[in-house]
Amino acid sequence: MEIKDFRFVTLAGPGSAELESAFTAAGGCLSVCDFGGELNLAIRPSREHADFANRVLTGDIDTVVFVTGAGARALIESALQTAPRQRFLDGLADIRTVSGSAAATEVLQGFEIQPTVEVVEKLAKSGNGDDPAELAMWRQILIAVDRQGSSVNQNIALEKTADQSSLISGLESRGARLTLLAPFMIGVPSEASAAVDLFERIDVGEYHGVIFSDAATTARFVNLAKQFGRVRLTSHLLDDHLVICQNVDAAEILQDHGFMPDYVLNAVAPVAVVAEIGDNLGSIQKQKHLIRINMSGPATSPADPQAPWYNNPFMKACRGEPTDVTPIWMMRQAGRYMQEYRDVRSKISFLDLCANPQLCSEVMCTAVNRLGVDAAIIFSDLLPILVPMGSDLEFVKGDGPVIHNPVRTSADIDRIKVLESNEPLQFVMDTVRQTRNDLPADMPLIGFSGAPFTLASYMIEGGSSRNYHNTKKIMYGDPAAWQVIMQKLTDSISLYVAGQVEAGAQCIQLFDSWAGCLSYEDYKKYVHPYVKSIIASVPSSVPVINFATGNPALLPLLADTAASVVGIDWRVRLDVAWETVGHDRAVQGNLDPTVLLTDPKEIRRQAQIVLDQAGGRPGHIFNLGHGILPMTPVDNAIALVDAVHELSSR
Repeated sequence: MEIKDFRFVTLAGPGSAELESAFTAAGGCLSVCDFGGELNLAIRPSREHADFANRVLTGDIDTVVFVTGAGARALIESALQTAPRQRFLDGLADIRTVSGSAAATEVLQGFEIQPTVEVVEKLAKSGNGDDPAELAMWRQILIAVDRQGSSVNQNIALEKTADQSSLISGLESRGARLTLLAPFMIGVPSEASAAVDLFERIDVGEYHGVIFSDAATTARFVNLAKQFGRVRLTSHLLDDHLVICQNVDAAEILQDHGFMPDYVLNAVAPVAVVAEIGDNLGSIQKQKHLIRINMSGPATSPADPQAPWYNNPFMKACRGEPTDVTPIWMMRQAGRYMQEYRDVRSKISFLDLCANPQLCSEVMCTAVNRLGVDAAIIFSDLLPILVPMGSDLEFVKGDGPVIHNPVRTSADIDRIKVLESNEPLQFVMDTVRQTRNDLPADMPLIGFSGAPFTLASYMIEGGSSRNYHNTKKIMYGDPAAWQVIMQKLTDSISLYVAGQVEAGAQCIQLFDSWAGCLSYEDYKKYVHPYVKSIIASVPSSVPVINFATGNPALLPLLADTAASVVGIDWRVRLDVAWETVGHDRAVQGNLDPTVLLTDPKEIRRQAQIVLDQAGGRPGHIFNLGHGILPMTPVDNAIALVDAVHELSSR
C-alpha cells in the first residue's frame, strides 16, 4: 500500500496546515482536527507552577526530579513566566536535580543546568521480565536519590507522569515530603465536543493513523482522552491505527500515558515528513505488533481503582461486590469448537501456536468478541512450564500431550529443574502483554497455571491416565520423593504466575484438572500445603481462582487458602457448594458443559437454575464446570452468554 491509500489525522498546531498541504500534494489524505481554545498547553502557567518557581527561589525545595524531556521543558518554561529568568535558573542549579532520562538531561543542559544525578535510561532486561523503561522510571530514580544521601524531611518536587505509584511510595517511605508537578494543563470543557467527536471517528475506523506533531498537541490529546473517559486508548482505540510522532517529546508523552508510538520521524520539513512516512509505511505496519510487545510494561496495578477494568463485573465479583449483571466467561472459550481457531490450527502445530503471542492473542480476542463474555484468559496450555523443568513434551495427534521422559526413579527426580527465571517462558509473558494490549481496556485478563498435582501427574504418568497409578505409587510409597517433586513445582509455578501478573494479568486461575482422583485426606496431606503456598505468593490485590474438578469433597480445602474465588464443577449444586465454601468467598461455576450441546431454550433453562441457586448473592461468576467441548455449536455458547446477562440483569 502507498501513502495515497491511507487516511491520517493530526491535531491543529504549528505547521499542521503546511503538513496537510504536503500530504495533498503527495496524493495522501491528512485531516486536521482543531479542538479550539488556547493551544500552547506546554507553557501555560498555573498556580502550582508559580508556587514551584517561588519555592525554588526561596530555597524551599531540596530536590527536583525531572522524568521526561517534554515535562522538564514545560515545567521550566512555565516557571520562567512568573519568575526572573536568571534567578530561577541559578536557584535550580544550586539544588539537587535528578534527570530520569537522556531527554530530560538534554533539556536541562539546554538551560545550562547540569543534573546532579543522571539515571541510566537503557538497561538490560532482568530475568523476571521487567521492562527497561519501567526500571528507569522508578527503581533507578530511587537508587539515584539514595546515593545522594538521606531523604528524611527533604522537600522533593517530582514531575508527575502517568503511573508513579511505586516511585511515590518509595520516596514517601524514605521520609521525603513530595510535591507533584503536572507539566501540562488539562483541556477546558469547551473542547469536549470536538475531542469526543475525534475519538469516535478514530474508534469507528475513519482514519488509518494518527500523527502527533509536538508536545503541546500530544498533551492535549492524552489529557482530553483521560478527562472524557478514554483512559488507556492504546489498549483499545489505537490498536489498529498507525501512531506516528514527529519528535521525541511527543513520543515521550504518549508513552507516559500508556500509548505506544509505532514510529518517530527524523524529518522536520513537511514535504520530507510525508516522504519519510511513505517510505516506511510497510515496515511500520510489519513491526507494529512486535513493537507493542517490546514496549509494553506491566498493566496498571490490580489495586488501582482508576484502572479501566477495575469496576468490570468480573473484577467486582472476584471482590464479592454487587454487580449490575452476573459476569460470565468460559474455560476453553477459544478452542476447537470455533472455526476461526481451526483455521489457525490448520497452519501451525499446537506448541508453535502457544509460542506465538500474536496468534495466541488473535484467537482469544476473536473468541471474546464473538461471545460477548466479561473476561478473557490468555491462550496457552498447562504444560509448557514443564519443558524448561526438563520434560520432553510433544503433542501427538490423536493422543494429546505426551512426555517422552516420565519421572519414575530417583535419578528422574534429580533431573527436574526448578524454574529460576521466566526467560524460557518469555513467549507466555509476551502473550499476556500482547493480549492485554489487544483487548478492550475495560476487559480483565486472566493468567493461569496448572496446579502442582496435575503437573506432577503429567510428569510422572507421561500423559493422561485412568487411575494415576505411577503418580500415587510415588506419593504413597516415597513421601520424601513426592515432597521434592511438589516443592520444585511449587517454586516454579509461583515464579511463573508472578511473571504473568507483572506482564499485565489482572487475575490468576489455578487448574487442578486431575485432583478429583484424590480423597479428601490424601489431598489435604499431599497437595493442599503446596497449593496454599502458591496462592499465598500472589499479591493480595490480584484475585486468584482456585479450581479443581472431579470431587466436591475437596471444596473445603480449596477454600482453605488465600484464593479470592473457588471454582466449582457441575457435580454439586452451586448453593450447596457455596454454603460449603462460605459466603465470604466468591465462587465460579458451574453449568455442565454438555448442556451447550442441546438448544438455546434448554440452555436458558439450565442457566436459570444455576442463577437461582446463586440467589443473586454478590460474588458469583458464571462459568461452565469445565471447558467447552470441541463439538459445541458456537451459537449455543453465545446463547448462554446472552441468557446469563439477560436473566441476571439487576
